[in-house]
Amino acid sequence: MPVPITRVVVLMMENHSFDRVLGWMKKDYPALEGIDPDSPGTNPDFPVTTDTVFQAETRSRNIANDPGHDLANVLHQIAGGNQGFVADFAQTYPQAPIDERKEIMGWYPYGYLPALHFLAYNFVVCDHWYSSLPGPTWPNRFFVHSGTSLGHVDMPEGVFNPGLHWYDQTTIYDELDAAGVDWRIYHGDFPQSLLLVHQLDKLDHYRTFDNWAADVQAGNLPSYVFIEPAYFGTEENDQHPPQDIMRGDALVAAVFNALQANETLFEQTLLIILYDEHGGFYDHVTPPPSVPPDGNTSTYAFNQLGVRVPAILVSPWLDRGFISTPFDHTSVLRLATQLWPQVKPLGARTPQANSPLDSLKWLDSPRRAIPPAPTNQDPMAVMDLPSLTGQKQALFSYSQYLESQISDPAVRAALMGRAHEAMGGAIAQGNLATDRLNAYIADKQAAPGAPAAPPG
Repeated sequence: MPVPITRVVVLMMENHSFDRVLGWMKKDYPALEGIDPDSPGTNPDFPVTTDTVFQAETRSRNIANDPGHDLANVLHQIAGGNQGFVADFAQTYPQAPIDERKEIMGWYPYGYLPALHFLAYNFVVCDHWYSSLPGPTWPNRFFVHSGTSLGHVDMPEGVFNPGLHWYDQTTIYDELDAAGVDWRIYHGDFPQSLLLVHQLDKLDHYRTFDNWAADVQAGNLPSYVFIEPAYFGTEENDQHPPQDIMRGDALVAAVFNALQANETLFEQTLLIILYDEHGGFYDHVTPPPSVPPDGNTSTYAFNQLGVRVPAILVSPWLDRGFISTPFDHTSVLRLATQLWPQVKPLGARTPQANSPLDSLKWLDSPRRAIPPAPTNQDPMAVMDLPSLTGQKQALFSYSQYLESQISDPAVRAALMGRAHEAMGGAIAQGNLATDRLNAYIADKQAAPGAPAAPPG
C-alpha cells in the first residue's frame, strides 16, 4: 500500500548502545540481534586481562564517570571484535571500581525504562541502526542533519577552548526550504543544531519544547520535526551520563503521549526515536564498513560506521516487530528524499543509505486505542557537577562565540560581566550558556546579520 504517513518527527537522545537499552528484546524475538543471557557478551578486564567481565542486567540509573566516546576511545572499544570497552574505560578512569567497569557491560531489563520499553515492545525496533561514525556527539548529530561532519571528528574540550570549526555544509533544512516543505526544531535549552552555520539564518524555525504539547494538541506541526533534549541545568533530560536516565525516559513519554492524544495527527506521523551514539557502553555487534560522505578524509577515513544505537519506529500503521536492515543516521535523510522527492540527497552516503520506508510493512488500517506510554514518577534531581564535560563543554565554548556576535554592546557587556560563572559548577555554566544563546537569538531577530567565523 502507499506510504500512509506525511509527517516525520525525529527525537534524538544521547549516549547509549543498543545492547544496553534494547538488548533484552531477544527474549521476545529470538532472531533479533540482542542479548542471550545464556551466552552473554564478554570483555577482558583491565589491568588483569585474564579476568573476564560479562554482560549482566543492571538497574543503575546513572554512572559516576562518563565513559569515553571520542574517536580514539571508540576505535579502542571496537578493536578485536568489540573487546576493548572495559579496558578503554579502565584506562580512562584508572581509579574506577570493578562495579563501574561492570556497568560498561550492563543492560536494562524489560520495563525498567517505562516509556522507551513500552514503545519498543509495541512498535518496530531496528536492531542494526548504527551511529554514523565511531566518535562523539557532535559529528554524529551533524550526520543526521547534513550527511557529513566535513571531516571533523572532535569537539572543543574545556569551557574556554576556542577550537570551533566552521560547519557551513548544506543541511536537510536547506533542502526542505528549497522544496517548500515546512519544518521545525524543538529544543530543551541549547540546540546543538545551531552549530550548523546555515541554521543561524533560520531562527524562526526554532521553538522550545515547552510548546510541544500545545502545538500537537492544536494540530500545529510541520511536515518535518526534529527534537533536541535539554543538555544543561536543572531540567537536563538527554540521558547523558552521569545524570538519571529516567529523566530522558520521561521526555520520550512526553513526545509520544502528546502525539497519541491527537488521533488525527498521530495517524499522519512517523515518530523515529534515535540515539546519537553509544556513549562508551558495550555492544556486541562490530560496526560494518561504509562509504565516506565526501572528500574530507584527512583526519579519519569515514569508512566504518559507529556502534549500534537504539532506534524505534512508531506509527499506528505499524504492527509490533523488528527489522534488521542496516541503517545509520543518513537513513533519515534518505527517507526524506522519498517522502518529498524535491529534497536532494546530501553527500555520498545518503544516496546509498537504506531507508526505513523500504523495510516497513504498513497495516491496512491504523491501530486504535493505543494507550499512552507510562513514566517513572520519581526522577532523580539533576546533579550539579564540578564542571560541564564532553558535548556540554563544547556547547559552552560555542556560547562564547555567540556572545561575541551580539551587536548590542550593552547586552554583550552584561554577559561578559557574568564570565566568572564559567568557574562555577555545571548548572551555573549551563545557565550562562543558555542565557548567551537566548540573548543572541533576541539580538539577531531585532537586527539580523551574517555571523563571522569563530577562531580556531
